[in-house]
Amino acid sequence: MSLSAVLLAAAASPSPSPSGTSTPAVPSLQDAQESATNAASWVEQNWSTWLAIGLRVLLILVIAAVLRVVVRRAITKLIDRMNRTVQAVDGTALGGLLVNVERRRQRSQAIGSVLRSVASFIIMGTAALMILGTFEINLAPLLASAGVAGVAIGFGARNLVTDFLSGVFMILEDQYGVGDTVDAGVASGEVIEVGLRVTKLRGDNGEIWYVRNGEVKRIGNLSQGWATAGVDVTVRADEDLDKVKGTIDDVAERMSKDEPWNELLWGPIEVLGLDNVLLDSMVVRVSAKTMPGKALTVERELRWRIKRAFDAAQIPIVGGPVVLTDATPDTDPTAGMSAPSAYANTSSPQAQAATPITPPSVTK
Repeated sequence: MSLSAVLLAAAASPSPSPSGTSTPAVPSLQDAQESATNAASWVEQNWSTWLAIGLRVLLILVIAAVLRVVVRRAITKLIDRMNRTVQAVDGTALGGLLVNVERRRQRSQAIGSVLRSVASFIIMGTAALMILGTFEINLAPLLASAGVAGVAIGFGARNLVTDFLSGVFMILEDQYGVGDTVDAGVASGEVIEVGLRVTKLRGDNGEIWYVRNGEVKRIGNLSQGWATAGVDVTVRADEDLDKVKGTIDDVAERMSKDEPWNELLWGPIEVLGLDNVLLDSMVVRVSAKTMPGKALTVERELRWRIKRAFDAAQIPIVGGPVVLTDATPDTDPTAGMSAPSAYANTSSPQAQAATPITPPSVTK
């Protein structure tokens, strides 16, 4: 072996450290070149796969974004078209109330917000699953876990889901809105807030009722369409019906021309006829179609005017049927008592006869 070979072998062998252990060899330039060559070869072999994956992810994101924008705009146009739809009763006082601009605007905003949120969740969720599938991630365990979690959450929060779905359909069908007076069965009052889960009602005494939408089985809306004011007038059975009807007609004509009753009355005040006939009284039924929520106000004013008109026409108003009772003579309070016994008097013959005989005394 030549000297140069020995020197090269000594240079290549690790030199011992002071502690007796050998230090790692410094990588040579050739090793670095080999590592760089291997890395470049690996990148050259896989860059097409990375580029394909990146382009696929980018394409999914672009399609999802475009589809989301298109769907949201379509929903917005649909809601605007619903707002511009003119109902058959448009142009009348009834139609003006039913197609209230502010109410329809609030309703359309709520419906549009719900639909847009649902569409965005479905589109972006589907895009996320497709991106995970692009990276060759096994989605079966994820979907199975999500299904089990969804079933568990569905059982645990079924009342919440019921309330939410009921609120969505309530808004879609426009069953009631803010400012309406409704009877929800469990509570009644004026609607002060409408939510997807809870509806707030202001009761007659000022209390606030929180009614869950899923608990409402039926709704009676007193603020849509029109209301009916009904007044029963009880007069004597021998009263002149033509006079009674003429007096009520005069009251109805004057009330229909006075303000603000001419705006609250949506139809003529009519005398429907006799509602009930008794031996000493009869009931005349008066009815009128009014603005929603104003029936009680019209009824009070109508009673007031009818009473004053009847007093001026000397037509007495009776309070209702009189209950007749059979007159019975006063009875003796002692009739139910038994006769006194003869033995109660110690001096009577019966008491003397019943007295035991005392034996004669014996003398010695």
